[in-house]
Amino acid sequence: QSKQMNTIHVETLGCKLNQAESEGAARVFVDAGFSVTMEPLTAADAVQDDVLVCLVNTCTVTAKAEQKARRIIRLLLAKCPQCAVVVTGCYAQLNRDDLCAMDERICVLAGQKKGALASVPAAVRAAQEKTGVALAQFLQAQFDAPAAQQVSPFTLTTDTFLNHSRASLKIQDGCNAVCTYCRIRLARGASVSLAVQDVLDRVAALERAGQTEVVITTVNIAQYRGAWQDGYADFATLLELLLSHTQSIGIRISSLYPEIVTARLAQIIAHPRVRPHFHLSIQSGSDAVLAKMKRPYRIAAVYKAVELLRRAKQNPFLACDIIAGFPGETTAEFAASRSFCQDMAFARMHVFRYSRRPGTPAADMPAQVVPATVSSRAAELRVLSRTMLTAFARSLDGITDDLLVIEPGRAVGGHLLDVAIDASVAPGTYPRATLKFDSNLNLMVAELEG
Repeated sequence: QSKQMNTIHVETLGCKLNQAESEGAARVFVDAGFSVTMEPLTAADAVQDDVLVCLVNTCTVTAKAEQKARRIIRLLLAKCPQCAVVVTGCYAQLNRDDLCAMDERICVLAGQKKGALASVPAAVRAAQEKTGVALAQFLQAQFDAPAAQQVSPFTLTTDTFLNHSRASLKIQDGCNAVCTYCRIRLARGASVSLAVQDVLDRVAALERAGQTEVVITTVNIAQYRGAWQDGYADFATLLELLLSHTQSIGIRISSLYPEIVTARLAQIIAHPRVRPHFHLSIQSGSDAVLAKMKRPYRIAAVYKAVELLRRAKQNPFLACDIIAGFPGETTAEFAASRSFCQDMAFARMHVFRYSRRPGTPAADMPAQVVPATVSSRAAELRVLSRTMLTAFARSLDGITDDLLVIEPGRAVGGHLLDVAIDASVAPGTYPRATLKFDSNLNLMVAELEG
């Protein structure tokens, strides 16, 4: 490997949890003196001769996510002919052999050992000192060594972010649930939580570094149990402590499970520093389908959660996940799910077509819904989602909000909606503005104060 090659390229697929971990990995490379790029490469980009390592943080939530990972890996192999491609994440955890077979320049770090990325910069430097060493094989040996098997899943952290305007912090990983469709629980393993004091220290560090907001990320927030004093704290207690141990940083919750939205949590969420944007992991609006999914709640819990959140925050942004075409989902059950979402007036639905995942009970269930029906149901839900998003945007017309400018001409507010803003306003700034809904552009437009 040429000692002149000093660039690390990072590609992230999937959830906010992966994004947080990738930012932590980028930080360790930067601290070690490497140049890091995180903008996705495309087929139109020129050959990148200076890239030493490409890191791909993968997802396995759907077959499409895995297909995208393979496509990106092939693209990186072609565009970065001198690099080793390090593949980690959930897909890497479950399909190591398939990935290794793609090319000899690929090495695989199991997703549950992702924290071992913290040692990669030193390993790369060591490989550069050796003559005739194939970097991918050298790194694979490091990943397979006993020391890499003992790394904490919370090793990767940072108080500066290269590719995101908002800070994020992983406080929980893994899942003890047995949802019949889910492969993530197989990839991430049993639930583990970051100790409360560690969470408090890391958020305080973010605040000192000038971050104005932190996104709290988890696999299953309902299973957060952080060590605290002589016992454990649940998420409501953690949130209460975060607010009392910090001064100004805003807190955004990446995902909520309906069963943990209690009156106590809602009272804490009412604090002005908790952002009015909530994503509920629901998956279906039919109790019969939820039972087949083995979800730990029913629709009554969702109704209650929505009621509590709307009581805690004035007109909050409420989003949800919905799976279309789960095995055995009847026309009536789909209609019930659609009606439920409409009744809830969610601001946005993240609609997934059911994807048959190897190793999950749902993959072997009878009455698999035919792909054409799955697609048409998903399309119908997406149309409904767009209609409800427009209605929610209209409901914000005239409010005053503190914005975060993401890039020239684009900002977001507390509700995380895109807002068009004067392109002269610098990215990374926080102007206060009145929001107006532009029916021609079908988006919010900022009218700056002063």
